[in-house]
Amino acid sequence: MIKDYSSYELSRRERIRFEGIGYGCIAMIAFLFYRSLILAALSGLLIRRFLPLYEKHLARKRQAELNRQFRDLLTSLSASIAAGRQMEEALVEAGENLALLYEPDALIMTELRSMKRSIRENRETDRSLLSDFALRSGSEDIRGFVQVYLTCRSTGGDLQQIIAHSSEILGEKMKISEQIRVITAQKKLEGRLICAMPAVMLLALNLLSPSYIGVLYAGIPGRLIMTLCLGGAAAGLALMERMTDVAV
Repeated sequence: MIKDYSSYELSRRERIRFEGIGYGCIAMIAFLFYRSLILAALSGLLIRRFLPLYEKHLARKRQAELNRQFRDLLTSLSASIAAGRQMEEALVEAGENLALLYEPDALIMTELRSMKRSIRENRETDRSLLSDFALRSGSEDIRGFVQVYLTCRSTGGDLQQIIAHSSEILGEKMKISEQIRVITAQKKLEGRLICAMPAVMLLALNLLSPSYIGVLYAGIPGRLIMTLCLGGAAAGLALMERMTDVAV
């Protein structure tokens, strides 16, 4: 069971893989722009500054996956409540239903197994389990549903209708999110290709006409031009990612 879905901590294996690949990429780019092994080796160490960004990306990706799986959970809960089950029974039954859709190590399956164990062994209530899940999820959709559910339980509202309506709203939001991702995906690819063009052109010139490009590797003016070119490409990439990184 994950304590906080809004943060992601890389495992030792993931960290080694990320740092290894990232170090190699940054070192190659630095060597391409400066033709210095020492500078390339030192520049590769900058990969550690990107670790928080990578962990944030993985956390958001995991939360999006949890939201998709939570929608299927709501569908199962709605059917169980309609059949006369209590929420505790519906949560246990959902684990059996969703086992047909997800692998045992899926996020929602892990959560349901933990809830099932807490219900049967610790006698915890559905309110405490769902409140804890909503708090750990870091998802506005899940927190919103749980808040509505708790209010409905307190006031005696129609649980079946509330769950079905929440599932419908979440489904529509996911459709809109997917459409936005499709629209921005092409722009992201175009922006990354444009930002990669200076490095591609530089590589081509080094291979085809090294004497022509050699002046940029000698003297302060050449180094300054290379630095401005690299800085401009990096700034353009960062700006493009920020503009197309729509939180949905």
